[in-house]
Amino acid sequence: MQQFMIGQYGEFDYSKFHKDFKTGFYGIEACSFNTEEDCSNLIAEAKKHNFHTGVHFPLRADASRLRDALFLSQDEHERAGAFQHIQEELDYMVKLRPEYVLFHYPKPVILDDRVDWRYWRFGDRREYIYESEISLEDLIERSEHLFEWLSRKSLEYHFQPILEFDGLSSYVYNHDFLEQLLVKYPGIKLCLDTARLHLQDKLDPHFDARALLRKYTKYAALIHLSNIQVKDTVQHSHYPALPELSPADGWAPVEDYLRIIREENSEVKILFEHRSDLILAEQLEQCYAWVNNILTAPSKPSPAPGAPGIFVNGQAHDTM
Repeated sequence: MQQFMIGQYGEFDYSKFHKDFKTGFYGIEACSFNTEEDCSNLIAEAKKHNFHTGVHFPLRADASRLRDALFLSQDEHERAGAFQHIQEELDYMVKLRPEYVLFHYPKPVILDDRVDWRYWRFGDRREYIYESEISLEDLIERSEHLFEWLSRKSLEYHFQPILEFDGLSSYVYNHDFLEQLLVKYPGIKLCLDTARLHLQDKLDPHFDARALLRKYTKYAALIHLSNIQVKDTVQHSHYPALPELSPADGWAPVEDYLRIIREENSEVKILFEHRSDLILAEQLEQCYAWVNNILTAPSKPSPAPGAPGIFVNGQAHDTM
């Protein structure tokens, strides 16, 4: 469980810390803290318990701003404001010295015009545009600028930039420009969110969550792990991943996702981005043990070319 992490959103919640964090866990990801005291508590506990820290941008809550930086905005002034916001937060974070800083990508989210996105949650209309409103060439140009800027800042401030996939359009999963950028700027990594991947898999007939995991997990440093139920409606956002939650009932196929993750990148960190208050302490321990057993199980060798395959039960967002 040395690759496990928990999140602290809005405050450093000691009740959540004592329930969720276990000896040997890798660290804590902080987001939108309301007070200086919350940051001081995180620093003190990290030193006391010798764990790593990461930041889910921004570290400080600011009701006057959108939470996520709109660094791909169509508006030049809005893009400049997004980079300025990041700069201000990097200056503030110096005392925390986070191992990584995570940003949602793309932002604004680029939505496929063909898909019904009514169940994708946004806090503000400025957080998304449609694919028909931005060309692939513009997306590539702005993404290149983002990668180059974050790479420079990561060297200056000594952190690893991580881009967490938000809603994805065909620009990302049907083209290779992002892979090329990840190879060109190897210090920048990805975060993949299991609940968000499952939600888009259910909403978007053109999207394949398993295929995306196989394509991009090799570039990931972090997995945000939780479950969500998607049937006629979307329910139970940020629910803990438990073995009894069946995909047949609309829950994410977490075990399948984790097996792909193990095969593609066994060193990736797992952040439990769930509401542990929804389950008992015994169920939380079951969650941790189940995930750990999947990730540490030996991979089965692939069948020899031409050999018949054997399949057993096989198949071929409020988001932080």
